[in-house]
Amino acid sequence: MTTVSEIAPDMFQISTFVPDLNLQFNQFLVRDDESLLFHTGPRAMFTEIRDALSTLLDPAVVKWIGFSHFEADECGSLREWQQLATKSMAVCSMVGKLVSIDDCMAVRPALGMKEGEVLKTGKYRFQFLHTPHVPHCWEAGLLFEETQRTLLCSDLFHQNGDVEPVTHSDVLGRCRQVLVDYQQGPLANYMPYSTLTEPTLHRLAALQPKTLATMHGSVFVGDGARALCDLAIVVKEVLGPK
Repeated sequence: MTTVSEIAPDMFQISTFVPDLNLQFNQFLVRDDESLLFHTGPRAMFTEIRDALSTLLDPAVVKWIGFSHFEADECGSLREWQQLATKSMAVCSMVGKLVSIDDCMAVRPALGMKEGEVLKTGKYRFQFLHTPHVPHCWEAGLLFEETQRTLLCSDLFHQNGDVEPVTHSDVLGRCRQVLVDYQQGPLANYMPYSTLTEPTLHRLAALQPKTLATMHGSVFVGDGARALCDLAIVVKEVLGPK
């Protein structure tokens, strides 16, 4: 079942819980002059997500389709969305545009963004943050909405379960449990731990986000800077060198 929740003014979470995986897949729609969809969802979920988004606006008017990195839940249905929204453009890192997206995913050439560049959708401004290997992949990047101070943070703060859309409570315990559990199975080393991990998380913390919009699990509203610094500790403890 797919649900829709407003997590910030004009920003909506579209969430689908998959019981077999005990996992939510979240997309985020920003309704503005040039509406932005962040995360496409996998191809198998396209119809359900499209129908949920249709309760908010006509999917054909979506202008920007953003995502962090090359992965099914991030951009798997990009082609389907672009065929529906015929004037839409993909938004990703310049690295992603050059090495993957334009060649094998996008219907039209993507907007490749560099660190610190800003995408304006109308009354909202999205700063692009290039975050190689955080959470995954060379091309990884995130968007920070400057007006409401919302960080669209992809797989950071991943939580399992059919959880509430928004929480003001600490989500680090849930996130730690996912990392610990994944280390015991085929999804081990879910996030790489490298020389880039801690500096990147601290760089994100310096933005002082008020809302952390995560791909899997509850959106966290509160002291985002503290949460990101705490996440750096958790990731190092679970995934870092022993």
